[in-house]
Amino acid sequence: MDIERIHTPVMLERTLALLEPALGRDGAVAVDATLGMGGHTAAMLERFPSLTVIGLDRDTDALSIARERLARFGDRARFVHTVYDGIAEAVAAEGFAEVDAVLFDLGVSSLQLDRAERGFAYSKDAPLDMRMDGTAGRTAADIIATYSEVELRHIFQDFGEEKLSGRYAKAIVQARDEGPITRSAELVSIITAATPVAVQRQGHPAKRVFQALRIEVNEELSVLQRAMPAALETLNLGGRIVVLAYQSLEDRIVKRVLQSATTSSAPAGLPMELPEHAPRFKLLVRGAELASEAEQAENPRAKPVRLRAAERVRRDS
Repeated sequence: MDIERIHTPVMLERTLALLEPALGRDGAVAVDATLGMGGHTAAMLERFPSLTVIGLDRDTDALSIARERLARFGDRARFVHTVYDGIAEAVAAEGFAEVDAVLFDLGVSSLQLDRAERGFAYSKDAPLDMRMDGTAGRTAADIIATYSEVELRHIFQDFGEEKLSGRYAKAIVQARDEGPITRSAELVSIITAATPVAVQRQGHPAKRVFQALRIEVNEELSVLQRAMPAALETLNLGGRIVVLAYQSLEDRIVKRVLQSATTSSAPAGLPMELPEHAPRFKLLVRGAELASEAEQAENPRAKPVRLRAAERVRRDS
């Protein structure tokens, strides 16, 4: 496997620039909460010689590749098999009370997309799995087999923002009455048959359904809702966080958490803001930054990315 070819970290230089004031501290500690194959972590460890990075990932295949790729950094690279809402426990288990930086590179990884047998891609026939941690939990096939029509419609609508959610849910329930749906090609065929021809011309009809199933299988949004506040609490004074989100549902959660953390808690009408009401964090970028046009042209996976970042400026009272 040519890791460098299949895995190009998105917005790498911008991410490093935003984290540099924290990563450049003597003996700094960072958390790569979505380690993947270690592209961002490798770049951080190369650029900051006294840095230690704790890499988290629920995907055992990714951890195995990252361990091999980052072996040259010795114990400056640490590895924890966990979902990223376990960030506080992972940091404590590695012997640290706080960290200087946290990076989230959300969404499905290159490894998961490019290995057809993982079942993430609607363009490749494979078992309907979609688990980021292949060692535990229910699969997409389990959800297709057991969820009611109403439940399927809700996840397609809520997690895929799919306008034809009701039509697709009904088609799936009818099809499974004739036999189990266990492969991605079977599901794509059902969805395509239920899609008006005019809609098919607007893009692949299975895209949003597969996104919704992946989110449901891995509980991605609920995990992120827990992980973001936990990550902020692990940062020491001057610590920085960068989050790369690839779809609007994730980005809304990130935006909401960072807005809350960077807003004064002073009651309305006070003549002056007391220190204990001052924001604990400040935003480092205005809104969400996009990848440059040049990077989007070179790396198509950079097209949907939204980057947000913040710095801790006050400890809790």
